[in-house]
Parts: sequence; C-alpha cells; structure tokens
Amino acid sequence: MRDGDAVTERRLSPTPPLPERPWAERARRFIRPRRRWCWGTKLVVTASVAWLLFVLCHLLASGRTSLWAPIELIPPLLFLAVPALLLVVAPLARPVRRRVISLLVATAVLGAGSSGVNYAALWYTPPPAGPGGITVAAWNTEFWDQDWRTAEGDRYSPEFYAYLHKLDADVYLLTEYLYVDTRAGDMRAQRWTADLALRIDKLAELRREFPGYHVAASGEQITLSRFPILGHRGLDLRPWLPPDQKEIPEALRGWPEGYTVETLRTDIDVNGTTVSFYDAQISQPPLEWRLYDAGSRDVAFSRTLRREASYRAIGADVAANPHPVVLAGDLNTSPAMGVRRLLPERLIDRTPALSSLYPATYLAGTAELWRIDWLYTSPEVTVHRYELPGAEGLSDHRAQRMVVSVS
Repeated sequence: MRDGDAVTERRLSPTPPLPERPWAERARRFIRPRRRWCWGTKLVVTASVAWLLFVLCHLLASGRTSLWAPIELIPPLLFLAVPALLLVVAPLARPVRRRVISLLVATAVLGAGSSGVNYAALWYTPPPAGPGGITVAAWNTEFWDQDWRTAEGDRYSPEFYAYLHKLDADVYLLTEYLYVDTRAGDMRAQRWTADLALRIDKLAELRREFPGYHVAASGEQITLSRFPILGHRGLDLRPWLPPDQKEIPEALRGWPEGYTVETLRTDIDVNGTTVSFYDAQISQPPLEWRLYDAGSRDVAFSRTLRREASYRAIGADVAANPHPVVLAGDLNTSPAMGVRRLLPERLIDRTPALSSLYPATYLAGTAELWRIDWLYTSPEVTVHRYELPGAEGLSDHRAQRMVVSVS
C-alpha cells in the first residue's frame, strides 16, 4: 500500500464521538459566563432573577397565607413596570442579554394577571343593550354624606344626593351607610375600631329623594331599587369566623349587623325575573408590615381570617342560589391579591366590559391608584356597558355604573 493510500484511509476513518457531559455540567456551561461579568451585568442578572423569584412566590402565597398579606399591598402595576424597566437596561448585560431578556419576558407574562391592566379593552366591545336592560350603580359612599375630614366632622355634603341622581340607576348598591365618630380624633391617624361607628337612619331622606324606590338595608350596606324587592338578608360571617372573632364587640351590641354583615343580598323582581344583587364591602386587608413582631402577625392573621370569612359567606350563598346573580361593591382587594380565588367559579369577572386599559377605583386626593371595587355576575347576566364615574370629591372611591340584562 502506498503512503498516499494510508493518508486517505486515515482521513476517511470516522471520528470517535465525544463523551456526553452530565446534565449538571451542561447547565453550568449554560449559566456560567464565558468571561468575567462586569458589575452592570451582575446587577441586571441579580435583579432579574430576584424579581422572577418574587413573582413566583407571590403567585404561590397570595391569598393563601397572612404572612404574605402585607406584601400584597404593593401597587399592582409593578408586576409589569419592574420587568419593563429591567428590559431597558438588559442590553448592559451583553454576555447574557438574550437570556436575561427571555427571562424578563417570561416574568412579565407570569405577573400580567396581577398588574390590573385590562388587556381586553384593546379588542372587546360589549354587546348593545336591548329594551330589557337596566342600570345598576355600586358605590362606597365613604360614610354616607358626612364630611368627616372637617375639624368637627359635623358638616354634610349637599351634593351627595345630587350625585346619586346623576348616576341615574334603577338599582343602587351603596356601602358605608354609617357615620364615623370624629370625637375620637383624626380617623386617618388611628386604626378603625367598632366604637368609631355611628349607626344612622336616612330612610326618610331616601324616600323623599327617591320616591317609588324600594329600600333594603343590613349593616353598612343599603340597596335602593326601582323594581319590587322580594326579599333581603345580610350574609352572616360568623359561621366562617374563628371562635375568638364570633363575639360581637360591646360598642355594636345594639347594632350586631354592623359587625356580622359585610354583604347584603337583595332579591329583586326585574321584569318578571328574580335577580339576586349582592352589595359587598369586605373589610380592609392587613396593614401590618412588622411581621417580625408577634403582635403584628396576630393582627394580620386575624384580619385575613375575617376577609376570608366574608368571601366564603358570599361563595356559599351564591352556590346555593338558583337565581341570576350580580355582585358589585368594594371588595377592598387589588388585582394583586389572590383572595378573589375564593369566589365561586360560577361568577364571571366583568372587567373586560370596561373601556379603560388601567381601571382604578381607589382615589388618594387626585391620584388614581388602583382598583379595589369589582363587578361579578353569573353567566345569565349580560353586561352591555360598564363605566367608573368620578366621585366628585364625595368619596375616595369611584362609583361603578353598568347596564345589564338577564337572559
């Protein structure tokens, strides 16, 4: 055999396969940089991974443990704003920018449902209302017509009833039908307690302002209806409260519904069909941030249990209710809070009917922060129009106004 033939044979012989690396080594090679990272790259990667871990923890813990409740108070829009800001600086992490961008996009998708953005506003148009449509207004009045922010808290808003008339509703679902005792000092500087609540009776005024309307009230909730009211009752929280919260506070012994009821159910005859309207105002979420303190943890746990009891009372009543359902009111729950999962699957979130891309109902002065007022209905109820009128300085909540019909 000639030397040339030997060289050719060596060239044609197959190259032996390289030994397969274990998966751990392959993962390290995927993550490990080929060159030393600068501080900018390290910061971008650390922040991106940390935010991903936070979003995953939030999705797992929100609405499931009181230890996470204070963290749920973050502005919902942060779930999109943070990854968006990190995407702006992601090109600084040149060695791994593609991986960082992919991670941030996945993080934004995971947090999108908690952001409060109404994506359906970009494409959804509610169906037009027919002759059977009725107008419903739900509003947290913020202590009825009391101007409690004045020094003595004894002024009352003459525009209050004018605003209600402007909503021009067939059914009004109103909450905070009470006054606050301002003699105890500035309510904004202290925690709400039962002795601050003052029961009121405005039935004579309501009948004068809304002649022909029917009225039902329980606790801090009151419903006005142009249609006949067939029955009403407050949903008692006590079956779902722990034993140490079942007892009615001394200050509310003469008005027990002020403690035991956070949702009023009113069955109304709407053009021959019985429709159940649930007028809700669920208690505020825990505001205790010092979770290292046992007392703060106890307060957060107690308030979380009360909020869950209110949701469970609604869920149990709706599950046993054969009628079409409209649930509207102040749930004191932002889009970032997972406790809304306790609502029954039968109820449909009607946010898509809003035209706003970022609907906000909670107001701090002139700033519109985020949404805590909601509208849910059963499938038999169609929402033709849904809007959030301004409160005109009368409340820290926007009203909800909707046109609905029952099929």
